[in-house]
This record gives sequence, C-alpha cells and structure tokens, in this order.
Amino acid sequence: MGVHGLTSYVEGNRGLFQDVRFRDSRLVIDGCSLFFRLYLNHGLDQAHGGDYDAFAALLSAFISALEACNIQPYVVLDGGMDPSDKKLSTLRQRLQSKIQEAESLSRGRHGSVLPLLTRHVFIQVLSQRGVPLVQCPAEADWEIACLANQWGCPVLTNDSDFYIFDLPGGYIPFRFFQWANVSSSPPNHYIPARRYTVSGMCQHFRGMNRELLPLCAVLAGNDYTTEQTYKHIHTLLPQLTTGGKRGGRGRGSPSHIEGLLLWLSSFPGPEEALDEVGRLTGGVERGGGGERGRGGRGRGRAGRGGEMSGLCSMLWSGMQEYHLTPQSRLSTWFSGGSSRSPKGLWATTPCPLPEWLCWAAGSGAMAPLVLDVLELRRVLLIPQVENSRLPSSHCSATAIRQALYGILLANQEQGERGETGWGEGHRVQRQGGQETQVEGQGERGRGGRQCGRRGRGRGQKQGVGQGGAEPSSGSGQGENNAPSAVESDRRMSVFVEEYDRHDLNLRKCQVEPRTPGTRLHLETLCQAPVSVRLGVLYDVLGVKESSLSPLPLHLRLALGVTGFWRREARPFPSLPQVQALLLGMVHGEMARNTHPGLKQNTAAEQNLWMRLRLRPGDRRGFDVGVAHSLSQWQACLWSVLSLNQLLCLPLPEPDTAWLFSGSLVHGLVGRLRGGCSPESVLAAAPLSGHIYRSLLAALENCTLNTLPSSGRRKRGRGGGGEKGGRRGGAPSSQEINNRFALLMTEEEDEE
Repeated sequence: MGVHGLTSYVEGNRGLFQDVRFRDSRLVIDGCSLFFRLYLNHGLDQAHGGDYDAFAALLSAFISALEACNIQPYVVLDGGMDPSDKKLSTLRQRLQSKIQEAESLSRGRHGSVLPLLTRHVFIQVLSQRGVPLVQCPAEADWEIACLANQWGCPVLTNDSDFYIFDLPGGYIPFRFFQWANVSSSPPNHYIPARRYTVSGMCQHFRGMNRELLPLCAVLAGNDYTTEQTYKHIHTLLPQLTTGGKRGGRGRGSPSHIEGLLLWLSSFPGPEEALDEVGRLTGGVERGGGGERGRGGRGRGRAGRGGEMSGLCSMLWSGMQEYHLTPQSRLSTWFSGGSSRSPKGLWATTPCPLPEWLCWAAGSGAMAPLVLDVLELRRVLLIPQVENSRLPSSHCSATAIRQALYGILLANQEQGERGETGWGEGHRVQRQGGQETQVEGQGERGRGGRQCGRRGRGRGQKQGVGQGGAEPSSGSGQGENNAPSAVESDRRMSVFVEEYDRHDLNLRKCQVEPRTPGTRLHLETLCQAPVSVRLGVLYDVLGVKESSLSPLPLHLRLALGVTGFWRREARPFPSLPQVQALLLGMVHGEMARNTHPGLKQNTAAEQNLWMRLRLRPGDRRGFDVGVAHSLSQWQACLWSVLSLNQLLCLPLPEPDTAWLFSGSLVHGLVGRLRGGCSPESVLAAAPLSGHIYRSLLAALENCTLNTLPSSGRRKRGRGGGGEKGGRRGGAPSSQEINNRFALLMTEEEDEE
C-alpha cells in the first residue's frame, strides 16, 4: 500500500515530526521495507547478482544496534499476493518497471533491482540472531498497524499508509531512524529518530478530525484505488485543492495533498465530507444521506441516479482499509507458549491450508510462491539483471517449479476428477506425454480463483517455458521436451499462471504442473519418511544421492542445484563460470567457519578473496553473458529452496549469505578467462584448494559430463567437458570427507 504524494509532502514539513531518543521499547518492523531499504540504500552490488555476505553483515549490524539500545524488534513480513486481486495491476506495473531497471543495469546505467535471494538471506539472519518473525498470509500493512496499536509502540517502515493509520506509538520512517549512529554511553545508548503521529498532523491542520485522514488517502489515490475510481474523482480534485500551494498538477502531487487536507479540515467528520463529494459530482446532495450505522455508511438518497452514490460508497469502502481492531492476531503469535497458533492468522485464506504448512508459512519457512500457487494458481517471477535478448533466467528452473506445482495442486486436480486420496510414497505410472489445452478458467470467487472445477472456454495450446527458449532434451525450456527428472511424471489438467520477462515486456503464460513419480499427499506430507522426501528432491534435480553424500549436509543442496544448472542452463555455462561459482562457495566455507584451528589461515585467505572481488560500483567490462548464466543459477537455487521447504527440509538449507557473492564470482570469471587456473588462484590458500577440489569432484560425480581440468580445457559452446566417468585423479568419497573434516562443525544427522 501507499498514498501517492503523501511521503514527499509530510517529510517536507519538518514540524510534523518529533525528535526522539529511541530506546527501551518494543518496535514493530515492516520486514519487506527493511530488507529493501538496507540493501538498496547502502551501495551493495546489484548488477552482478548481489553480495549476500555484505548484506548479511549489514543486517547483523542493524540488529546489534537495536540490542545496544534495549530495543526489542518484532519483524512482520508480507506473504502471498492479496487474494482479492485489488493490487494485481499495481504489482504488474512494478514488475514491468523492474524489468526496465534490470535492463538499464545490464547496460552499465543506473537502476534499482533487489537481488533474487535477498529475502531468503534476510530470514536466515533473523533466525540466527533470534529475532521474532512472522510471515502474514498476504500484505502485512494492516496486521503491522494492528499489532503496534495494541502494544502502543512505534512502527518502523517506509510506507506512506502509516501516515494515515492512527497509532498511539507513532510511525518512524526509515530515513529518520539513524541506527548507524547509536549515541551516548552504555547503558544509556539510544538511536536518534524522528517520530510522526496522526495527532500532530491533525493539530497542524486546525484540529482536523483524525477520521478524515483515510478519506484523504483514497481521494489522493493509493495502491488499492482503481484507475476507474480515480477517473471519477480526477475532475473533482481541482475544486478541492484550491487552498494548497501552487505546484504540479500530477496525481498525488504535494500541492494536491496539502489542498485536500485543508479542504477536509473544514468538515466535522468524514460523512459530511463524503456528502459534499457527492454534491460536487452531481450525485448525492448534502443532507440527503440515509441512516449510517456504526462502522458503515448508508448509500444515502441518490440525486440523478445511483452512479455517484456508488462512488461515495467505494470511497467509504476504501477508507475501511485503515480501520484498526483493538486486538491483533499477531500478538498471540509473538506471545509464545501454548496459546501460540497459526490458525487465527490463516483462518481467512480462501482455501484452507494444512496446519503444518500454516506453521511453516507463519514462521517464514515457506516461500510466498507456495502460498500464491495454492491460493491463486499464479506466480510473479522476480526480474534479474540478465541478457534481455535471451529467454528469462527463470526458464532454466521451469522443471523444478513444475514439480513444486504438481505437489501443491495434485489434491485440487484430484477433487476435480473425483478421485480418491493417495497414500504416501505410492508409485504411479506415466499417463502420456501430450500437451494439454486450457479450457478457460471458469468462474472465480474471491481471490481470483476457485478451489473446485474450472469452467470451459476457448482452448489454447500451452507450453511450459518462454517464447524463444531453446528446446533441448531434459531442459524444460521447450514445449515438447519434458525435463529428464520428471520424464515419468503424470501431467495434470490444471495450470499455473506465471508472469515473467519476455524480451523487455512482462508476459503471462500457463505452466503445467507435473506430479513427481513418488506421490505425496499435501495434508500429510510432513509425515512422509525423510528418505521418500529426499528421493523426490533428488529426482527433480536429476542427481544421485551417492554423488553428494561425501559432502557436508549443508552443501549438498547447493551442489545438486549446480549440477542441475549445468545441465539445464542455456547457453550452457562455460568452464570458467562453473569454476568461479565453486570458488565462491569455497570462499563462503572459509568465511563462515568458526573452527578455532583455522584462525591462522583466516587473515591471509581473507586478503586473497578481497583482492579478487570487483570494486563496488565498477561497471567497466560488465559481461552480460556471465550475468545471465549466473542469474540462471540463482533462479534454480531460488526454486529449489522453495521445493526443499515444501518437502519439509529433507536437506538442510545452505547458509545462503555465504553461498554466492556476485562481485567475487564475476571477478573470478575474469581472472580465469585471463589464463589463471583455480589452482594458481588458491596457491596461497592450501586449505581453500582442498575444499575446491572436493566440490569439483562432487560436481563431476553428480553430472553426466566431466569437467575438464585447467590443463585440458575443451573448446566449444559453453566450454563443456568430455563425457564419461569422473577423471582418474578425482578423489574418492573418503578423500572428500577427509578434506572437509577440519571445517565440519556439529551437524544433525538427518539421514
């Protein structure tokens, strides 16, 4: 949500804020605003795919600043899309804008694109630091406001709707929260901040009734105001804003905001102001309204017809978005103990979710993608910095998402076919490989989709990838080529709408879910044996468990994804790209490790990795081909992390902050292309060299093609290697285990 033009107006009026020394308090934080603000406003890399290690360090410093001032944060995250679809148009516009900004970054110009895995790193760091977190079913603004209202504490966010919510503890915008400048000496540390309150705003406008502020929001236009509604009131605004300062005439411009507030301050309450809106537009005359009950407003007596009365009703309905309840559902979640339950938070979702899934989603351990598929059969794929002349990087992970969709929607397809339930681990036969035609979408209830049958309409041939994608055996990118990992999977009659980049435009396509050969019932998926769930994951990735078993548990998922990416990416990844990616993982292993016996290696190896990084903001020689290939790897990892979560983590999640650093990997690709070998790069870091060779051997074992050594690099597309088994010099499983022995900390045996 957000009121157009309100932030510029309010933050341009210093008298609307109060200076505070913030300490010893609860603080409700808008999680999505926090990770966007921290990443995009601190000069972190965007063009090369993101520096997640630097972001994790920045977030950790933020949390430490709060701890120093005895501030207890409670982080609230958005979940899936609004099931009412009121905001779909706004979301699509934002995606289209991000596609353009990613293109700008790929050409060495300025832009603002959040790296794909930022949210995942954010949740992991909060969990590691013990920060209370909840993920809401959909947009979290209203839930955040209700929680802060009940607790009487401030909200920290970057959303202009909080200039409208009437919160006793007020609202602190991020730009006025100087967390990096903790003041005073212990134990009296505080963070300098500026706090806004609705009461201060109303005093500024001649004691205006605070209930008029929501009407200002809907008249100015927010994310929920439709274009059709705004067109009705557009011609009205000049009559209402004549008291504002002269300035621009654009929608929601500061002059209009001030004019609206001055006009509204002349009315005792919102009902009188709405009657005046009706009178000015020739609809409802002042004083002609019908009865108005508590919490609602009667439509009133229509003038020339019901159209303008309907407009006032829509405005009133929009105002209710800012009405807060005295008790928040989130307070029970954060209270802990036996009373903590996700049921209240998820009770209003259009389609009931299994309780185990509600727990995972509420704790942030289930990606919003899962919720969107279940509730809306729709996914918005996040743009990355890549080659816009090639298919979207997300095409490389289509097979992974198809498997995820198949697990989620199999029950719904079953209901449509009138079939009975499945047992866990039950094997099924392939039901044919024909592409299915979409028969329309039938009637949709609230939330844009129904849970039952789909109606009939015009048939349309549906591919599973994006136009222009190069068909290949097992790639999942061509219409007639099913991924090798799901060759035997059964096709389904339901589809998921995916919004993704096609050239420089946002395009919608229908993607067919595919049920894995081992069927899992969503209701009882968490009870399936680990071996069954792990088998499904490895089947989708197309790797053997034995090839990854020598590695530490926390690296198996990353190596499995890398093997999948090496097979599915188009163009095929070059040898330097694969080597650089593995070297980046080696850096992460050394940086994250806290084993006391390794301290002697830390300083020298840190200096080595720092020299290999690209400088912040360095766009010279930016290789969009490398960026595209690594964006495909991130897309594969992003999809696999969601699948692994849905399967209740048969493999532990990797520490994502230390898995990939874009500026480092791009710098390494340049070095390797320039003639350096991985061995020469790591000559001064023997332990890192051991780890690299172990990762390389595991990758060779889990893929069909063997990576050539530095001395016998083959020419050809992507620098692919020879076919056959692993090189004669590749270490055995026992040797790989030995190389990791020094780095291994205590890990739970989940096998």
